[in-house]
Amino acid sequence: MSNPSDAGGARQDGPGRPGTPDRELSEVISERRQLISVAYRLLGSVADAEDVVQETYARWYAMTPEQQDGIGSPGAWLTKVAGRICLDLLGSARARRERYVGEWIPEPVPERTEWVTGWSGGANVDPADRITLDESLNMAFLVVLESMTPAERVAFILHDVFRYPFAEVAEIVGRTPAACRQLATSARRRVRASRGPVTPAARQADVVRDFKEAWEAKDVDALIGILDPGVTAIGDGGGVVAALLHPLRGNEEVARYLVDLLIRAPRLRVLERTVNGQPGVLLEYEGSTAAVMAFEVVGDRIRNVWSIRNPEKLRPWSVD
Repeated sequence: MSNPSDAGGARQDGPGRPGTPDRELSEVISERRQLISVAYRLLGSVADAEDVVQETYARWYAMTPEQQDGIGSPGAWLTKVAGRICLDLLGSARARRERYVGEWIPEPVPERTEWVTGWSGGANVDPADRITLDESLNMAFLVVLESMTPAERVAFILHDVFRYPFAEVAEIVGRTPAACRQLATSARRRVRASRGPVTPAARQADVVRDFKEAWEAKDVDALIGILDPGVTAIGDGGGVVAALLHPLRGNEEVARYLVDLLIRAPRLRVLERTVNGQPGVLLEYEGSTAAVMAFEVVGDRIRNVWSIRNPEKLRPWSVD
């Protein structure tokens, strides 16, 4: 499996055939970044996204040259195959999540341009319905996606985020374009219902920095003032490391929990990092990444805290 930092690079290990034109091979290889970008948003997992792309290319190279030549748009074919694989994985993911120890949080990704690389094409989408690629990467958005059915998620991401026409989405989901339109509409309502007022990026950074400083100072009162009264803190240890097994709610409860954590682990370092395109923090303990924390900032307060401790989800992260 490749490292996520190489996600945008050309795949060099594909068994290209001597008879395959360089232009066609280049076109197929160049889709890798796009496929990773789509699959990550559909699955919320870097590892699963890479597996999907690997399987997609395996299916392409398993075809004969004649079969490949018969495909008018290799990029569209690759997206269709990757989308169907993701749809199958989403269907089985619900059963896996039921067996997951504690809460499941989408895998956080560092600040890398390949995760926000978009499709160069476009569709006739109402600007009011558009979701930017940056927004589709943030943790709050990915968490909302988890509440959707697999078909809703695929239709919504492919159409509203990546601008694929419903006719193409229908081929992936196995429903009519009209049905896919309804799926996307339903998903759109979920997203709108979850949104708070938009907070400028600079203000988000200020709030997270204030949070970091108050936490390092073990200032419970300052933390309570920064956290929304209805704040929710969720941890994901995957049953491998210690983490909150259930959501913690309320600014006083969360503030005291965080301060107690630093008291019990005095060598824990809190480092500012960009997490899924937004201000976040990385927790470093004795030279290793102990956790990555993402936030939802609404106005001047933090409304949600997601702490990912599962080592399997921290592989793309390293301590400087």
